[in-house]
Amino acid sequence: VQLQASGGGLVQPGGSLRLSCVASGLDYYAIGWFRQAPGKEREGVSCFKDSDGSTRYADSVSGRFTISRDNAKNTVYLQMNSLKPEDTAVYYCATGLCSTRNVIVTAPTTSWGQGTLVTVSS
Repeated sequence: VQLQASGGGLVQPGGSLRLSCVASGLDYYAIGWFRQAPGKEREGVSCFKDSDGSTRYADSVSGRFTISRDNAKNTVYLQMNSLKPEDTAVYYCATGLCSTRNVIVTAPTTSWGQGTLVTVSS
């Protein structure tokens, strides 16, 4: 599976961005987004389960972020609204497994997209 992420940028607090991740290749169990802020550990942000379309979100983004998939375009989106400075991070799309505890976790077959930087600042 090859992943290509895009859509990051600079946005003011309260603004919105939509990240895109084009997935081409083999099927996957789940796909989602991680992020890593400077000096912090990587964290799972959102997950989309292929079999039933169920989704998971980190508590910090629940209600503000929405993950969705367009099958015709092989693309997964992360719509980010009401952005906060603490959302500033490099965002990575990846295949993996949805997790109750960690939102999304990697697996031996995980594929990663390149990171896209999201900066929330006035």
